[in-house]
Amino acid sequence: MKSRRGLLNILIFLLFSGAALRADIWFDGLDISESGQLLFSAHSDGEGAPEQGALFLSQLKDFSLKQLTAFPENIDILEGGRTIQIRNSFGVFRIPVTGGLPETIPGFPSFADGAPALGGRSVPMVSSADGSWVLFIEEVSAAYGNLILLNTANGTKTIISRNIERPGYDFPARWSPDSKMFVYSRGGRVFYYSIGNAEIEERYRMIGDGNIHSVQWGPSGDFFYMKGSSVYRVRSTELFARALYTNFLEIGTVTGTIPLEFDPNFDDFWISPDSQSLLLSKEKRSLFYFPLETDVSARNNSSSLPYLILPRSSSRITILWSDQGIVTVLVSIPGKDASQTAAYRVNLLSGDFGDDSRIFARIEDPRGESASLSPDGNKALVWGKNGVFLYDYINWKVQSVIGEHPGFSAFWLENDEYITGDMFKIERVHTEGQRQLICLSSSDESGYEEKRDRILAKNENSYYVTDGKSPWQPVPNPVLKTASQVSSAYRVYLETQASGPYKNIPMVRNIVSVGTVSLFPGTARLYDEIPGNEDDSLIDVPGGLFTHGLRNGLREIALCFDLVDDDRGLPETLDSLNRFGIKATFFLNGEFIRRHPGAAKNIVDAGHEAASMFFAPIDLSDARFRIDRDFIMKGLARNEDEFFSASQSELSLLWHAPYYFASSDMIAAAASAGYRTIGRDVDPMDWVLRRDIRGAVLSQLSAADIVDRIMKEKRPGSIIPIRLGLLPGGRDGYLFNSLDVLLDALVRSGYSMVPISTLIDHSR
Repeated sequence: MKSRRGLLNILIFLLFSGAALRADIWFDGLDISESGQLLFSAHSDGEGAPEQGALFLSQLKDFSLKQLTAFPENIDILEGGRTIQIRNSFGVFRIPVTGGLPETIPGFPSFADGAPALGGRSVPMVSSADGSWVLFIEEVSAAYGNLILLNTANGTKTIISRNIERPGYDFPARWSPDSKMFVYSRGGRVFYYSIGNAEIEERYRMIGDGNIHSVQWGPSGDFFYMKGSSVYRVRSTELFARALYTNFLEIGTVTGTIPLEFDPNFDDFWISPDSQSLLLSKEKRSLFYFPLETDVSARNNSSSLPYLILPRSSSRITILWSDQGIVTVLVSIPGKDASQTAAYRVNLLSGDFGDDSRIFARIEDPRGESASLSPDGNKALVWGKNGVFLYDYINWKVQSVIGEHPGFSAFWLENDEYITGDMFKIERVHTEGQRQLICLSSSDESGYEEKRDRILAKNENSYYVTDGKSPWQPVPNPVLKTASQVSSAYRVYLETQASGPYKNIPMVRNIVSVGTVSLFPGTARLYDEIPGNEDDSLIDVPGGLFTHGLRNGLREIALCFDLVDDDRGLPETLDSLNRFGIKATFFLNGEFIRRHPGAAKNIVDAGHEAASMFFAPIDLSDARFRIDRDFIMKGLARNEDEFFSASQSELSLLWHAPYYFASSDMIAAAASAGYRTIGRDVDPMDWVLRRDIRGAVLSQLSAADIVDRIMKEKRPGSIIPIRLGLLPGGRDGYLFNSLDVLLDALVRSGYSMVPISTLIDHSR
């Protein structure tokens, strides 16, 4: 019997604090029965995912695995509410809403089916509403993969599109409500695919320019496509005609225009329940309401339409929009320990535009970070680190506390029934209070029942039992057998692993036939090798240029972010770093601080290291400037004052010159002011402008290509700069929009990401 209470006591902190963790799998609680069944627990603690565990049962005669608990990191409702689908670090599972044990999907990578370790993360994927199909991306490089359509009935796979960009926060495909088709994006274009019409080539299935943010499915089954200032409504029958006459037909019918240009790299939109209006998020800075009208010039009082100025550090937006016209906006704001959530509301069906009843107003902050609206729009579920709550949506008041433990997922089945998943259980709950256990999320203790091979699990001070096939059921007064690692036929033990995502691995020794094998043969993925033949003795030379840390011993790198004059991408970057539990170094230019003093404070509040990029974005190699010791010292001092004025905090004594040009005289001058000059050993080339490539001077890489470039060139100790903000000459794609993909690739290669000051400390 193995106690898990210690892990669960710290789980709340780990899930919501952003504590920096390695992406590793580890095992404990080995308990073997006389019949040759091995009970054990597996745990995942990884950057980019909450720490979680799962209880497994293995038949040692054939090494088959059965997962017994399912941590509800993500839950989807399928088959009209008959099945729930759970995604977590150990794979994707389905359970009947009536209760059961997790079942894997044929053909989909799963830990229980012997797939390679998933690296402490859930596999990005989307399922059709009827559960018949799954879309996922089969990796071919750090940044690219093939879009795969999986038939869940028989496990057959179809390649829909090759070399599609691997997803970060948003999966690049969306299913239609009737499960008959989906839209997806690749390489700055949007495409569709219809089930049963595989013979149409991809080039004939193109919808137009954009990405997955350019498309939203409407309630009636049509989808809306945003391009420029036009909103198109597209019916599936039109798509087949377009495949035949692609050179002559525009996609869909213009159903509205907006007085703004839609940029799918930074903007998003939501369609109303009646498909007659939309909300547009512009760069997560402003939120606008627009009726779907085709003649903007004829729109009366357009300036009085509801709009909302969002907090400048907004990173994620959730929209609840009821049939009654009540819109609630939940805005996630990254913080030092966890994200905060602010709420705003407008009633679009009351009063006239321009009066106080149709203006977004701040309402009481929700008690959770996520929310879901009931089908009739009268109630809402709100969940997060504080628990799960049932709200009266009309009045925005808490009706009841569903659970006081951290909640991870919640979905409505009917107007009076819903599913919730917290750190202990996944339950089916009625609004009147009745509860039905679907599956256990975790177990505090586990073992075999005395004199029987049934499995017992203690969960929140109660015991549950299963035979490995039937759903978990409460059991009174259980008698646990003393755990054993030896039977008449087998002996089991844990073997520590030196490299790769497994910290240890269960080993099985067959006493009868003689032989020892791993319970997971051939599944370990090795981390990147650490060079062992480089001389690191001269890295940290006082007064010298620090371009990288140790090449030997530590598999760590420093990501640094350069802020020159624009703060686009900063909130999303802070959010990504917070979710992955990573601290980084931000270099701030004085011009940026003067324009965006709130951004400087956001960086400090999020707990990151702030460093200097001089007082102005000037090219210090320009002969027009007299760059002497006094100029450098005064420029650094002025930036210190600007930063303190904005943030009430001090800059660290690290700097890099604008454009990373620094002569030996500049380095010496900075050293006399107490500063360490920072360089780089990997240049992502994310600063290349469109105008730079017109004369074939430089090539502009896509964000995905830059990720692959970084993964190829990075080494232990590397310093990798990432430029934030829009570039004045423009780019087709920005690396910071693919930060999640880069972080995921680095973590799965075994790297820890640290501030530059940590690299320096570890180099001494």
